[in-house]
Amino acid sequence: MLHEKILHSRRILEQMLNDYGPERTAVAWTGGKDSTVVLWLWRSLLLERVMAPCRAVNLDTGLKFPEVLQLRDQVAREWNIDLHVQHPEVCLVDYPVAQVKLTCCRDLKILPLQQAVADLHLSALFTGLRRDEAPSRSGCEPVEPRVAPEYLQVNPILDWTEMDIWACIMEQGLPYCPLYDQGYRSLGCTPCTLAPDQAADNEERSGRDQDKERQMASLRSLGYF
Repeated sequence: MLHEKILHSRRILEQMLNDYGPERTAVAWTGGKDSTVVLWLWRSLLLERVMAPCRAVNLDTGLKFPEVLQLRDQVAREWNIDLHVQHPEVCLVDYPVAQVKLTCCRDLKILPLQQAVADLHLSALFTGLRRDEAPSRSGCEPVEPRVAPEYLQVNPILDWTEMDIWACIMEQGLPYCPLYDQGYRSLGCTPCTLAPDQAADNEERSGRDQDKERQMASLRSLGYF
């Protein structure tokens, strides 16, 4: 089953590669388990075809776990990733972090993402979204048009499960953040990610700020993953 899902994801990526080439495509790489699998899939495809660059966009909000940033930088070096790190334009010193979730995510994630897509002239951006991760993502499609700027958000592992992700990581020996070994299952910004013993239940994203999770449909309409 996992092998079939890998082949299906590769076919989606192959179509994007044929349409846009490596220069107009990138992986939205958070440093988390899901987008790292997508980065591996994309990099493997490019290596097989002797093509470059393997480009990734990382949104560094200034509020990420140090362990995530360490993994990001290590993997970028070892895999020779053309990494574009995008920072928000706001100053966090006096910014009301996480007080109004829609505003905070817009300023720290959505606007920087849109700026990165525009600066890199991307036509397709690959994400690590999975349908089973949250109800708000159950209606996602493999390819979703975005506007302002115009590009395609491509979700090649949409039908994978959390178990599929870990099976792939173990089978392929892929790197992952050590916070997962401490019980975290989904990693976001530090103010909006609870420690495992504080999560409300055993759902994958139960450790994420639930106020923000309830507003996910609104966030997605603004350009959030």
